[in-house]
Amino acid sequence: MATVLICRRFPRLSRVTTFSTTAKCQAESGSSKSEQKKEENPESANTRTESAAKIQLLNPLDYRVLYNPSAYAKSRAASQQHAARNSGQALGDAFTSPGTAQVQHTFGTASSEALPPLRNALPKPKSKPLLEQTVSAHLSATQTKEEAENIKTEMHDSKEDPRVFQKERPEYRSLSYDKFEPIETLPLEEGDSILHSVAVHKGSQSPGTITDYFCKLSRLPVEQHAALVSEPRFNTLCRCAVKNIGRFSTSDLIDILKACIRLVVPPTHPLLNACENEFCRRVWDMNLDQLLLVADCWRCLERSVPSYLSILFSYANMHWKDLTLPQFVQLVYIIGEGRRSPVDLTQKVESVILKYLDSFTLEEVGAICLGLFKSLSGISDHVMRKIADRVSLQMEDMSTYALVNVLKMLRYTRMDHLPLLKELGRVIPARIPTTNIQGIMHITLTCSSLHYFDEGIMAAVAMSLPSKVTYCRSKDAAKFLWSFGCLDYEPPNEEEFYSSLIEQMHRKLHEFGKFPEHLLTGLLGLAFVKRFPEELIDYALRDEFVQKTRGSKYELKKDLFTLSKSVEIECPSYQGSRLPPQLYQEITEMVLNFAEEEIYVRPEIVEAASLLESMLGGPEYVKNHMILPHTRSSDLEVHLAVDGHPIPFNLKNSVADKKLKDIGVRLTDDLMTQLIKGRSNSQPLMEVENEARTPSQERGEEARTPRRGDRAALLDGALIADARLQVEPKLGHGLDAPPTLTLNRHPRGVKLAIQVSNRNHYCYCSKRLLGLHCLKRRQLQQLGYVVVELPFWEWFPLLKRTRLEKLSYLHYKVFDPALLSRAG
Repeated sequence: MATVLICRRFPRLSRVTTFSTTAKCQAESGSSKSEQKKEENPESANTRTESAAKIQLLNPLDYRVLYNPSAYAKSRAASQQHAARNSGQALGDAFTSPGTAQVQHTFGTASSEALPPLRNALPKPKSKPLLEQTVSAHLSATQTKEEAENIKTEMHDSKEDPRVFQKERPEYRSLSYDKFEPIETLPLEEGDSILHSVAVHKGSQSPGTITDYFCKLSRLPVEQHAALVSEPRFNTLCRCAVKNIGRFSTSDLIDILKACIRLVVPPTHPLLNACENEFCRRVWDMNLDQLLLVADCWRCLERSVPSYLSILFSYANMHWKDLTLPQFVQLVYIIGEGRRSPVDLTQKVESVILKYLDSFTLEEVGAICLGLFKSLSGISDHVMRKIADRVSLQMEDMSTYALVNVLKMLRYTRMDHLPLLKELGRVIPARIPTTNIQGIMHITLTCSSLHYFDEGIMAAVAMSLPSKVTYCRSKDAAKFLWSFGCLDYEPPNEEEFYSSLIEQMHRKLHEFGKFPEHLLTGLLGLAFVKRFPEELIDYALRDEFVQKTRGSKYELKKDLFTLSKSVEIECPSYQGSRLPPQLYQEITEMVLNFAEEEIYVRPEIVEAASLLESMLGGPEYVKNHMILPHTRSSDLEVHLAVDGHPIPFNLKNSVADKKLKDIGVRLTDDLMTQLIKGRSNSQPLMEVENEARTPSQERGEEARTPRRGDRAALLDGALIADARLQVEPKLGHGLDAPPTLTLNRHPRGVKLAIQVSNRNHYCYCSKRLLGLHCLKRRQLQQLGYVVVELPFWEWFPLLKRTRLEKLSYLHYKVFDPALLSRAG
């Protein structure tokens, strides 16, 4: 793990205080020749010194790590035993448990992502007491062991990790290339002899001999491979193979491909071009095992072969009923690695999943989900629910890597499978400390994407993350900040958690020029919990960065808008960059146009607005709009005077008011008695209270019990309804507030921002508000509004009730005696 010397601790970002550091980072300019790898691929580390002063990374020039093909550290013993049981039942297949011995390779590397501490960074004293030397040696040995464990946990091979399922059954040996198969090393002298023979015969050898030469040369010591590939005599052998490409048997061509994998032949090599063309020509003469093996070899060579895959998928589409279980899983793996989803195969894939679902091992279930996720393949809710049903019952036996792949697909399909999520909360927290940082990110992102809050999971992530934070890519850090902010969760170690992630965002500042969406994602997550790192915000709102967002594949204007306006409201002392006015206007118009088409017209909002207009006296008393367009949801704005009377303010709609009918309220003796004495003489109080109850109270839900003054306000509306009178006032006159509202007088009136909420404003199966809506309500209050909510668990059931019941409920909400007391 990287040693970080921090000369000053990042201060807590208080509820209203902006954040500033003295670390200055410059974004690297210029375009990269390679595109960003898919989300399973770790981003390249940058070993330059990135900070000028206060944050110093000690980067050793070189270190050695053990390569471990498992990205997510968890003992596979239980998983393998379970796999043996499952596969033993699958189609009568015999299953041999894979051996536990692994071939270990060491690699020299230099990376800022995973650096062990420099133990000799400081000069040693001339002499040490013996006891101190002994203690230091013990601590050093312990630290080294911990570092090795951390490195093993964090290593992630995006090519090999998805192939773990291929060890589950012996059938995969004929469908895939085994990189770890032991091979006898060829002596250098024999290699020289082969190359001499190639030079002498100049391509006159038979196809069988050429194949044998390739296989033997690929067994030379690994350190000789790079020199061999650039050797002129090897190029002569390649040209000879290309010349005779049509004369090779299919098995010989496959052996040449395997040799090229071992020799790490460049994916654009002319020999591979010839091989691809030949395999495309022969597809219909090959069997499915050979076709899948060749596709696997292309993956190992990292060569894109869209034409070959198209033909393979067509072949599979014609023979899909004959697919064996291993062939099907390998096919889905190939579909995922090819990042393309054959449309005509989608329904057939679903039917095969259902056919073999009970026979798949848990690793194979994970591999199928990963393949579908990578290829962005649509899958029906029915099939995804069946997969989730099985995983929820066997999660404890599942490796963390396979489980994370299922969660990716669950997130993609937005499947709210409560049994799986509950089991996740039981199983996963204990695994978090030994899980790869990218795995932790996907677990956390699944929870936030599904709006599912489990404090056990989130707290475990928060406690483990600070010690792993230097392994975070810019994407990982951003997703962590977004997830915690989205769920509005500040963990027990919030200071350490947030400061470590903000520091990592500073370290990764050079990456945001290429991936601007990650910076905005992280900053919005921080804004949700009222944390505003000033220098990062200043960087994000600069013209140069805003220009880079235009080149992103994502629409980032609304994110810039939300961030900038939030800073404007919550950080009045901020002096950094701001968005230009013309961009504000452009984004505001875009948001409002969307609202006109999609938000203002929602039935629950239209009904509330219409009833409020009727109750208060006309459209000039209510405005259905976005008070804060950057928060992307609507408000019903109402103004009340100090005596509780509604105030007309929406003059834009006053013309429409003239067209209203003159519907008044007839004054009768009974009505006067109700208004003066508070209840009808002819109706018992208990009966009135029963009529005034809201639907949520009738169903025993968690509706708050009104205080005595609140009850009086609610009962007034109910009494008028009981008397069969219209509560709509005469044209031009607002409905009088109950007498209790006039008791709390203030020098100003009150502006109400009525929120018609829905389920998407809250965490799943809870009344915990999501971060964006916490931010909105906080900012409304900061601007002087009093937030009044019509919660969906109360308002939605009322939509099916009578008009008088809805009016009674709105009267109760708007004329709450507590509202004026909260007015500033």
